[in-house]
Amino acid sequence: MKNLYLSLIVPLLFVVVQPLAAQTPEPAARPKQFIYVLHLVPRLQDDKAWTAEDKAAVQRHLSNFKEAIQSGQLILAGRTMEPGDKAFGIAIFTAADEAAARKFMEADPAVTAGVMTAELHPFAVVLERKNP
Repeated sequence: MKNLYLSLIVPLLFVVVQPLAAQTPEPAARPKQFIYVLHLVPRLQDDKAWTAEDKAAVQRHLSNFKEAIQSGQLILAGRTMEPGDKAFGIAIFTAADEAAARKFMEADPAVTAGVMTAELHPFAVVLERKNP
């Protein structure tokens, strides 16, 4: 009797459980994190060399970052407060893959205007302070 009971229940479990497993959605792939490092082009390392067009490009660059913060793509952006060739900036952001990350970086208005150069690296935020 016990064997008959098991022989009826086990196939029934497969009939019920297998369709449920097939309906379970795959977890969405988490976006990858990247960092790009920005450097001023050498001609702009002297504050007196900046043109109105250069300044406008940086304003578009900052506006672009503000939009990326609002959309949740940009995690953090900032710059060092050092002069000349020591100055650099970083942008830590998420993208689906390296191609999307490179597209985001290369579309940066400061890069397209030739005000800054950028270098892309895969990145992983390991520890992060919670915002109050």
